[in-house]
Amino acid sequence: MPPLEVRCLVNGPFVENTWVAFCPRTREGVVVDPGFEPEGVLSLLRKERVKVLGILATHGHIDHVWGAAALREATGAPFRMHPADGYWLEALERQAAMFGLEPPSALPVVDRPLAEGERIRFGDALLETLHTPGHSPGGVCFHDGAGTLFSGDLLFQGSIGRTDFPGGDFPTIVRSIRGRIFALPGGTVVHSGHGPDTTVGEEKAGNPFVGDGAELLDAPGDLPYG
Repeated sequence: MPPLEVRCLVNGPFVENTWVAFCPRTREGVVVDPGFEPEGVLSLLRKERVKVLGILATHGHIDHVWGAAALREATGAPFRMHPADGYWLEALERQAAMFGLEPPSALPVVDRPLAEGERIRFGDALLETLHTPGHSPGGVCFHDGAGTLFSGDLLFQGSIGRTDFPGGDFPTIVRSIRGRIFALPGGTVVHSGHGPDTTVGEEKAGNPFVGDGAELLDAPGDLPYG
């Protein structure tokens, strides 16, 4: 039996991926990046009989935290995020206005901040927190140590996260990907914040922005996700 099972809910105006990761033996799990459809996430949790022990955000942009407060209220699970992205939560209503969206009825509150290297355990599974700034100062990835990575908006199939939002930085995102993510085994499956899955090996070999042979000196424009 695999130590970790993963389900995805694609949702919202930004076509964001919300992930549910759980231990198949105990059915304990976590929600990664609670997007715009908390009711859809709750339906998925009921279908899979998952008891949520944590609600985790890879970063504080609106499409990754909009449903955090509603899920926290419905499940009783703590909401967790890196403290360097706290200002994004404080600006959630402004984020919504910027994109012409309604803000959530309740704003998320971080119950306990995430820390670099912290291991989040649920049943027989765990996710290790990797601080990977660049798309945002508090951006993190979650790695299970056995071939699964949740990358948020750091790394996508054939692309990388935007760095033109406040707190983004192109040299930093390159360092995070090349120094932290590309150090993982090539077969590691990357579950991104938008778009299809990829692997570390595929992106290391062929990503046009950070892969082998890429020689970008400045931030790319017109990235598909962000």
